[in-house]
Amino acid sequence: MFSHVRITALWLCALLVTTAGLCRAAIPPDLSYVDTTTPAYARFKAWVDRAVAGNPGYNFSATDAGYAYRLNGNAAYCQLAVRMAEKQVADAEAVIANGQRPEVSGDSYLHVGEMIRDVSLTYDWCDAFTTTQQRARWAAYAEQAVWNVWHHQQANWGGRPFPWSGWSVNDPGNNYYYSFIEATMYWAMASGSTDWRQFLEQEKLPPLVSYFAALPGGGSSEGTGYGLSHQRLFELYRIWRDYTGTDLGAQSTHLTDSIDWWIHATVPTLDRIAPLGDQSRVSYPDLYDYHRNVILQARAMTGSVEARSHANWWLNHISVAQMDSGFNFRHDLLPSSGAAAPPSALYYHAAGTGRLFARSSWSTGAMWLGFTAGPYEQGHAAQDQGAFTLFARDFLAVTENIFTHSGIQQGTAVQNVLRFTSNGSDIPQRYPTLSSMTVTPGANGVLDVSANLTPAYDGHPAIQSWRRDLHFAQRKLSVHDTYQVGSGVQTVFQVNTPLQPVISGNSARAGDLIITVLKPANATLRAIDWHATGPASEYLRGWKLEVGGASGEFLVEFADAHDSLCRCIERNPPRLIPRRTQPLKSLDRPLRRPGVGKALLPGA
Repeated sequence: MFSHVRITALWLCALLVTTAGLCRAAIPPDLSYVDTTTPAYARFKAWVDRAVAGNPGYNFSATDAGYAYRLNGNAAYCQLAVRMAEKQVADAEAVIANGQRPEVSGDSYLHVGEMIRDVSLTYDWCDAFTTTQQRARWAAYAEQAVWNVWHHQQANWGGRPFPWSGWSVNDPGNNYYYSFIEATMYWAMASGSTDWRQFLEQEKLPPLVSYFAALPGGGSSEGTGYGLSHQRLFELYRIWRDYTGTDLGAQSTHLTDSIDWWIHATVPTLDRIAPLGDQSRVSYPDLYDYHRNVILQARAMTGSVEARSHANWWLNHISVAQMDSGFNFRHDLLPSSGAAAPPSALYYHAAGTGRLFARSSWSTGAMWLGFTAGPYEQGHAAQDQGAFTLFARDFLAVTENIFTHSGIQQGTAVQNVLRFTSNGSDIPQRYPTLSSMTVTPGANGVLDVSANLTPAYDGHPAIQSWRRDLHFAQRKLSVHDTYQVGSGVQTVFQVNTPLQPVISGNSARAGDLIITVLKPANATLRAIDWHATGPASEYLRGWKLEVGGASGEFLVEFADAHDSLCRCIERNPPRLIPRRTQPLKSLDRPLRRPGVGKALLPGA
């Protein structure tokens, strides 16, 4: 780690930059990929021009202005970026002078990446529009922010101690880590600091590479909400490659695998995504700019022709045909043209994240299955080991979390799992644990899955074993559970549905989903209205069917009520009409760590 002597030297270097040309190294990326004749460029330029005219859109950044300057050369763009960076630094100086800590340190330095990126890009790309004194102040601010990130116990502002938790500074699987890397990387490039570069290369990037090398199949252990932070990770791969020549994304298969991971995680109507883990930005899993950007960034870095073809197909068929929000327009400058075709496989098993996605075809009317059995290691993941999701034209069986206000309900009660209770309380799945599944494909799209979910309870004395076997074929899903529990434990087979289950004997129908309980023969079924059982302010709608009465075994079959019609649709798929099923609650709710207002995970 850095000494204070080295930091002082770096500040001195910053003072000498403009007068002696020392310690300089221009920040990439190479923007030669940008086609300035496209509608995407016109949208981006109009977005920046609006800000120059004094009417910046929501979340407009100095980085946007800097990109426009690099692409266009208009001095007004750099002048705007300088004003914005100066305001950030001046505001921080005023707060520090009052004995407080600046905004950049808020929420455990969550936003340090984009804030220091703004200052760094402007410092480097717009240096001709700054003064020597200004650059010295900016350098001192950026240096302190980055130093504080990695020295959480000694963190200080203006000489006053402001220690913080150090949340995820050593966790390459967490979205915060990428923000920390972004700040450090950009400032290392802008300042020309060999010390920060060596710190990244020797201490922080190797664990990142190793972590993702151990995540075959791509995707994120944080799920599809916080897993969107990989849009930042993959962009950093590109910038670091352009700066150093080192391609971090090529050092494992994770980046390329992630293209198919996200494509298979997209439901057949190509407008929604598998709702895995916390969905704090927006509870309902509509596709949005961030999903598009993950694939754009991965496509730009992969060396696989096949993966680029899959990415092109997805990018040009999903409901988000272009970025919706201006602050994402610069990402849409990345190309998505060329040969395009969907994956040929009807299922995808990502062993690293423990996710399985399968479908009856690649038509929009296909039945789609999601299933989880693997590592449970991140705070934004859910207690969903053994959970399944079914979709055909709409969600048939899905976690109740998507119908909550917060989008961060993680407990087993909202998942399609066996729920174990004792003394009136749910027994939680434990963290970190490692469940497993074996996937066996058959002819004509048949898929058999066998999962050992006992580890999810990590030796809990009351949960002696739990295995779940799935059979997915002919637009039907059979779920077979065998388990052993200790005395005093009640076991419930549960499935959460968007619509009310109407019960008739050992079967029920929830909208287009037909549920048939084959074992036990004496099963008891009951439907629960989430909104009525509340709290209603959190559980906005949705139902749950609970099946009881078993003693060691459940066998339940799920079928689509429109099976014959859907088979016809799969043979003759209609043209996709992109749509949004529900407005977004927020366009830019930040990615956060578990905190107040959320039930913390066992062992977290």
